[in-house]
Amino acid sequence: MQLTSSLFKRNVRHKLVDASLQHNMKRFGGRFSQARAIAMLEVDNLEAIRTAAAAIRDRSLAHLDSYLMAFEERAMACGTQVHWAETAQDVNRILIDIARAHHVKKIVKSKSMVSEESGLNEAVAAAGMAAIETDLGEYILQLAEEPPSHIIAPAIHKSVEEVAQLFSEKHHTTLQTDIPALCREAREQLRPHFLSADMGISGGNFLIAETGSVVIVTNEGNGRMVTTLPRVHVAITGIEKVLPTLNDFSTVLRLLTRSATGQSITNYVSVLTGPRRDHDRDGPEHSHVILVDSGRSRLLGSELQLALRCIRCGACMNHCPVYQNIGGHAYGWVYPGPIGAVLTPSYVGLENALDLPQASTLCGACQVVCPVKIPLPELMRVLREKSFRLGLRPWHERWAIRAWRFAADHPRLYGWMTRLAVRLLHRMGGKEGLLHRLPGLDGWTDGRDMPAPSGRTFRDRYRETRP
Repeated sequence: MQLTSSLFKRNVRHKLVDASLQHNMKRFGGRFSQARAIAMLEVDNLEAIRTAAAAIRDRSLAHLDSYLMAFEERAMACGTQVHWAETAQDVNRILIDIARAHHVKKIVKSKSMVSEESGLNEAVAAAGMAAIETDLGEYILQLAEEPPSHIIAPAIHKSVEEVAQLFSEKHHTTLQTDIPALCREAREQLRPHFLSADMGISGGNFLIAETGSVVIVTNEGNGRMVTTLPRVHVAITGIEKVLPTLNDFSTVLRLLTRSATGQSITNYVSVLTGPRRDHDRDGPEHSHVILVDSGRSRLLGSELQLALRCIRCGACMNHCPVYQNIGGHAYGWVYPGPIGAVLTPSYVGLENALDLPQASTLCGACQVVCPVKIPLPELMRVLREKSFRLGLRPWHERWAIRAWRFAADHPRLYGWMTRLAVRLLHRMGGKEGLLHRLPGLDGWTDGRDMPAPSGRTFRDRYRETRP
């Protein structure tokens, strides 16, 4: 996937004037957030479960090496081959080597955000093989040649009419806008691929160290088809996804599905342990797992380690006012929203995603709804401080902050400057009492007027009210 996070401000300007995107995002509105709120009411001792889930994820990360080695040992004992990929390039190389070893011509894929990180589809095509996305949202985007804009609902930015037009053009069928009919059309297109594919690729919501299993949580049957019909199955997932036991998974699952789509449980929860055995009726002949680092290990032991708790529910973006206005593509990489504002700079380098930690009001909604209590506003502040410390922010911004700090260290000077500023801004507000333009801070007034101050500082007003 092409990285455009360094162009975030440009991307935002384009998305804010994209009438179709704005219409679709408003129509989407708060459906997931409303469903989540209702689903959470069903859970007794919700805060205790959230605390327990956060502790499970912290325990996994604190002993990540031990749990990964335990997973590898048990997975191999069950017949699964485990591969380690340090970089995105390693992911593609390992996958293509596996495919060539098994003479694979066609691959069907379930949703895998890690494969988006590595640009796997493009690498597979360059190697002479076809990779077909089978998740409905991912399939729509593959036809449209677009990246996902949400980790749970990747085509959330598209309307039914846009999908209908796309299907009609790509499938050479009659235009129809009935949603069940469009789903049926997608099934008819994908079913032959399921039956003729040599390899299935999936992600992995979690790895279970206790059993050597890969867990997939999905609402579409394509996950089962991809992992059981082809003779080779490859699961690609990040190293941080390991959980100690199945009991730990059951705790986290109670929060994952409710936080993501407002369901008590998804339609399909698949626990995959090794290839097909003699007594099994279905399953792959060969099972592989690719464990991906790609920047994750750098976060261990750092101030940003808590970001690795993430269980990819999407709740933070569903409640984020910034995401709701600009969509996912503006963030310029695989992970949008508040979690993307932390993960993307951490994985691809802060210098390549400098504005993402700034893309937040720090309202705290993301932290409130995160099922595993990731303090996302605090992590964004950490990245903001780091960017300033490394001299990556624009010179005028660094100069302004240093000037403010100097003034704040000298109370009399600070008081004089604030008194001068509020009086000047009061005069600029005129009779309307509104600031139509703020010199040097034009971004604040591009789309809104700012109320002008009264002309008195807090100190002035406090002094007037003192006995």
